[in-house]
Amino acid sequence: MNASLRQRALAEAVGSAALVAVVVGSGIQATELTRDVGVQLLANSLATVFGLGVLIALLGPVSGAHFNPVVTLAAWYTDRRRSGGGLSGRDVAAYLPAQTAGAIGGAILADAMFAEPLVRWSTHDRSSGHLWLGELVATAGLVLLIFGLGRTARAHFAPVAVASYIGAAYWFTSSTSFANPAVTVGRALTDTFAGISPASVGPFIAAQLIGAALGLALVTAVFGRAAPARTGPVPVQGDPEAAFPTIP
Repeated sequence: MNASLRQRALAEAVGSAALVAVVVGSGIQATELTRDVGVQLLANSLATVFGLGVLIALLGPVSGAHFNPVVTLAAWYTDRRRSGGGLSGRDVAAYLPAQTAGAIGGAILADAMFAEPLVRWSTHDRSSGHLWLGELVATAGLVLLIFGLGRTARAHFAPVAVASYIGAAYWFTSSTSFANPAVTVGRALTDTFAGISPASVGPFIAAQLIGAALGLALVTAVFGRAAPARTGPVPVQGDPEAAFPTIP
């Protein structure tokens, strides 16, 4: 699909909003149905897996289904090093605000659906070194997966592979795998199960950015350097390394 930048930015906003609505809404629903924290996390992670897979499959052909600033920045950096094609600085300037605004809107929408205050800063403190390490690991693994699929011409598996990875990372990382600066900002606006206190947001995003850099380094170490870009303009959604990447 040869979508305009406006259409692609809108797809990123809608996808980010829907993703956060799934994460926050399923968290609220889970806490209303059971007091067992393990069951709450299971419900939250399953809803996220299914919702994320659907969103990647639906919107991937339009924008690449990033829904995540670190993925967008990683794709842009990779494309720059390949000297042409893929994401441009103009694309990045449109994607990042769209993803963040969408994530904020998704949190507000989820709160509205469950009669929660539309905006209430989270009191869920996540300020601890082991949680930051969890975020670093979760983000590095996500970037390695997405760009590894692109390097091996398996980007068409992304809806299943990325959603499955996020579902697993909910459980094997101490932070429950935010791995997404936009989603992290959105979740700070809801004082519910999926929330994160504003004071915890900065260190989480810093860990995510470091994790993204580590993930790109691992891609190069494991798969080697990317081949030079083809001559001539290449639509961003046609780039296998920018297709279907995303995360909550």
